[in-house]
Amino acid sequence: MPQFEYTTPIEIRFVDLDAYGHVNNALYFTYLETARIKLFQERFGGFLESGLMFLVVRAECDFRQPIELNNPLQITIYVDQIKFTSFDFSYRLHDGAGKIFAEAKTVMVCYDPNSKKPVALPTEIKAVFNNS
Repeated sequence: MPQFEYTTPIEIRFVDLDAYGHVNNALYFTYLETARIKLFQERFGGFLESGLMFLVVRAECDFRQPIELNNPLQITIYVDQIKFTSFDFSYRLHDGAGKIFAEAKTVMVCYDPNSKKPVALPTEIKAVFNNS
């Protein structure tokens, strides 16, 4: 099991539902983004002011079962692999009581918009991921 773990609730809105009455599959990626933003704001608020960015360079999702309007939804994020300029997030979209709606993964790259190039992950980011 990965060391780093972060869980946050996600609000499901009526507008998120499709004609079948469940959350549209495309919105799962919006939910992942919401969870990432919450994580970055809570754990890396000062870092975000540095000007460096984390970019999603790959995203994938395995859908297990539909999410409906009244389902409680939580997203748990894990760090799977840390490299020089990137890291992999794995996600579990679940109800907090054992029901898994989907599992997803993103590859994140640390990017410097001034040089327009990937850069080494800052040590403070690695420290949080390795010591949680």
